[in-house]
Amino acid sequence: MEPIKGKSSTRCREGKRDVHPVPTKKDAYARLLGQHQSIKFKSYLEQFAQPTLLIEDSETSHPRTAACPPDDRKKEEARKRAPSFTECADSSGTAPPRHNKHDKCASKPSRQGQSPMGRKTNQENWRELRPALDALKDLGEGSHQGVKLLCEDLNYKGRPNTDEDMPLGPKFRPKSQQTPENDLQTRKDPCKKKSRKKNTPKADAENTLEQTQLVPENDGVCEAKALTSAVRQQKPQGPNVCLFNEKPKKNKCGRGPRKRVFEEYMHVQDVSSGLKRGEFIQGTLRINPKNFQEAFVPSPDGASDIFLDGVVARNRALNGDVVAVQVLPVEQWKVAKAETDVPEAVSKLKLKEPSASPDVIVEAQYSDEDPLAKGVRNIRLQGKDTPKEGDPNTSPPSSAERPPQRTGKVVYIVEPKHSRAASGFIKFLPDKNFAMFAPVDHRVPRVNIPLADCPANFAARPGDYANTLFVCRITHWPSDSNFAEGRLAKTLGQAGEVEPETEGILMEYDVDSSEFSDEVLACLPQLLPWTIPPEEIRRRRDLRKECIFTIDPATARDLDDALSCKQLPDGNFEVGVHIADVSYFVEEGNALDFIASRRATSVYLVQKVIPMLPRLLCEELCSLNPQTDRLTFSVIWKLSPEGKILSEWFGRSVIRSCVKLSYDHAQSMIEAPDKLFNADELPPCAPEHPIDEIHQAVLNLHSIAKELRAQRFGGGALRLDQLKLAFTLDQETGMPQGCYIYQYRDSNKLVEEFMLLANMATAHQLYRTFPELALLRRHPPPQTKMVDDLQEFCDQMGLDIDLSSAGALHKSLHETLGNDEYTAARKEVLTNMCSRPMQMAVYFCTGVLKDEKLFRHYALNVPLYTHFTSPIRRYADVIVHRLLAASIGSGPRLGLTGDEVHKQATHCNDKKTASKRVQELSSELFFSIFVKESGPLESEAMVMGILDQSFDVLVLRYGVQKRIYCNALESLESHHYRKVGKRPEMTLVWANTEGGSTRQELSIFTLVEVQLKADKAPMKYSAVMKRPGKAT
Repeated sequence: MEPIKGKSSTRCREGKRDVHPVPTKKDAYARLLGQHQSIKFKSYLEQFAQPTLLIEDSETSHPRTAACPPDDRKKEEARKRAPSFTECADSSGTAPPRHNKHDKCASKPSRQGQSPMGRKTNQENWRELRPALDALKDLGEGSHQGVKLLCEDLNYKGRPNTDEDMPLGPKFRPKSQQTPENDLQTRKDPCKKKSRKKNTPKADAENTLEQTQLVPENDGVCEAKALTSAVRQQKPQGPNVCLFNEKPKKNKCGRGPRKRVFEEYMHVQDVSSGLKRGEFIQGTLRINPKNFQEAFVPSPDGASDIFLDGVVARNRALNGDVVAVQVLPVEQWKVAKAETDVPEAVSKLKLKEPSASPDVIVEAQYSDEDPLAKGVRNIRLQGKDTPKEGDPNTSPPSSAERPPQRTGKVVYIVEPKHSRAASGFIKFLPDKNFAMFAPVDHRVPRVNIPLADCPANFAARPGDYANTLFVCRITHWPSDSNFAEGRLAKTLGQAGEVEPETEGILMEYDVDSSEFSDEVLACLPQLLPWTIPPEEIRRRRDLRKECIFTIDPATARDLDDALSCKQLPDGNFEVGVHIADVSYFVEEGNALDFIASRRATSVYLVQKVIPMLPRLLCEELCSLNPQTDRLTFSVIWKLSPEGKILSEWFGRSVIRSCVKLSYDHAQSMIEAPDKLFNADELPPCAPEHPIDEIHQAVLNLHSIAKELRAQRFGGGALRLDQLKLAFTLDQETGMPQGCYIYQYRDSNKLVEEFMLLANMATAHQLYRTFPELALLRRHPPPQTKMVDDLQEFCDQMGLDIDLSSAGALHKSLHETLGNDEYTAARKEVLTNMCSRPMQMAVYFCTGVLKDEKLFRHYALNVPLYTHFTSPIRRYADVIVHRLLAASIGSGPRLGLTGDEVHKQATHCNDKKTASKRVQELSSELFFSIFVKESGPLESEAMVMGILDQSFDVLVLRYGVQKRIYCNALESLESHHYRKVGKRPEMTLVWANTEGGSTRQELSIFTLVEVQLKADKAPMKYSAVMKRPGKAT
């Protein structure tokens, strides 16, 4: 993340760091000096360069150290002994003082003892040296370093001050971004500040561009009138610029005070009181991954999110943190950005590479390096409202109809949910005793790290580590620094390789992948092979002779649920759901329980699983492996053929699974009800239960599941299925050999239906028995404002979609989207749109959340729900098992209070969210490898969203979403965005090599052809769209 540059001075910080000498370079300055050997010119350049000695690049800000280095101390003493024009300057800095022969600074004798007799006048000196000054200015960016080197050549010790000395030249100061107006603390600083430019993509790009350029500025000292008025009006900006015409308070290093970049956090008691009075709003911070300058906090009333404009407004909080936000006054609210979502600066740049290909790049994948800093001279900026050349039709949507959006600022971090760890690269900073860590995720700030943390030869050979991934942990982020401080935690390896990239993801999301400690392993049974004690079997219901089997993915090893179905003489069915009894092995309060509660969930990557429990439990003692006695917790119902529950039983049991079926096996049984399966078509089965018996049980379960499913959706349930990518891996290398869209079939629905039934039954049992202690799972309704906007959009699109309830939405998605070959694609696009307003389901404790109306599960449309069926991989299920055992008298009362249960529930929510994101990133990682190894890949894609400068597509064959930025399209003459009511449309006009142009009309559901190609950057790929071929 490239934070907004504050205006704090870094003079003290530079003075306190070790300075390594830089060898003199034979550059343009040395040649210039050779042409002008006069003492006056040397003296002039010395004075000209004096300010730049204290100006350092904003990336090198660093925490204070104990004392001034010896070299800096000597320079400081020399500076104090020598009078300076700087000390005579007008503190206002708005205009140069008139040069008067009676002024103190004009009357001081020359330290060099030279007589003023016979010298040239100031004006003559100026005329003589002005060409040299212009030559310096023409050298452009980087010239401040050259002037610094020149001053070292001159062995600079001070500046004589006489009335005959030539006028001071302009100082080269970098422009930078400013601290927002609401930073009250910085207003009190004696150094005046200028309000920051409006935070727009254009302004951000300009600010970034200006940081790399050196702009001459009025020094406010004698005879500076020679500068032009335009230059004279420019003010110093940024954290690393010192106002030399002011008199800062001096510390022991002789440097100015550090200015505050961020506001200090409020006291916790004040925040608590403010939250109770409604003065502050608490919520989870969400930073836009495409534009780190934009962040949002959800409004508790379901209205529009609160917008945090810029890095300073979020006050050092990171993505996912729970923060307290103060809403700013109405006059500072912003018009909601409803129609644009493009990265700042980047979306406005023409980043093109020469190419003769007729194809166009759809989505550029930018590296972690700032493209502005690397190619300033070759980039042409365009403002948001600025049409391209030759495109008078391109115009953004009017903001007149859009209401203002509340803005706010973070006043306190209630809970730092972000791990404060990130993967990225380290950059060498010459002359510094620290390095810069640049995270891959731009939402994380850049971090100053001690050079001692870096590899031993990093300073000598930094290029050797340009492609090496590291993990950095942020330890502190001072309020007076744009950059955080941290330590390198680990060297991962080469970027682009699976294991380093995967480990970086795990560490960033705080997934504990370490081996279990000896203390934890000591909690497991020590005598192996382990068998169930006879006395334990006697305490349980013995179901080992029943036809019980598992249905799981073919590669699954942690089998935590099994099913049984037996037809009764009266025509009804006895159906059982049998779940691994993990709580028998995980004793509450021991070391194993503690590590499981901290991990909270198993994390499923493409190539491996990070288990919540030791593998001895996950894959052996708790896993319901076939033809092995296992301890379980069972729910058994008597059901009618129509799925009506006639009776229900909960209890601890012991089972012996007769076969391990995959979803494919079960699906083949469902699709061929009359087929007689051979033994070689299925996995090994227990001899006491023939294949036909297992087949009939699967068919009966499928029949009942269909009835239960129809009842659920008829009663108002909702399911939003989104495309999920699956991979086939090489057994030796672990690399992806193929990928496909995972199919959700009847066998999946069969298992899901009975798991839902067991979870709902358990929830009611717990709440009846422990109304103040039950751990349940609720799903809040979608955000009202987003639902209203989506409903209006669907109406404008002519889509008959009813969003008034979960059931109405489900019915709309399955009945109103047509019946052609692209119905499924349209459904996928609309499902994605409908998923955006939805909130996450969360665990909670009934004793903490008092209002029963908030217990409901929106998508399932049921009053009570919990998780009971996956205790091997979810710690919440372990707590539920303990509560269920206590409720039926087969276990002790839970040793947690209501508040402790709620705290653990919140932790499980956090870990589940992190696990979901890690799984997504793992899938993205392997797909990018697949594209690189097997690409290019071709597919149809459907437009799923249109913004003013870009549009989104869903790649139908692979289920991935890509964003197309219009300004990244080669050969695009113009693009015209428009809205018909709420209906967005876009016209693309392509230039043809034969002359003329091709027009392409885009709207929601438009089909386009795309090709996926690997990028040069590791683990990145982009889409290439095939241009329409018909000219107009």
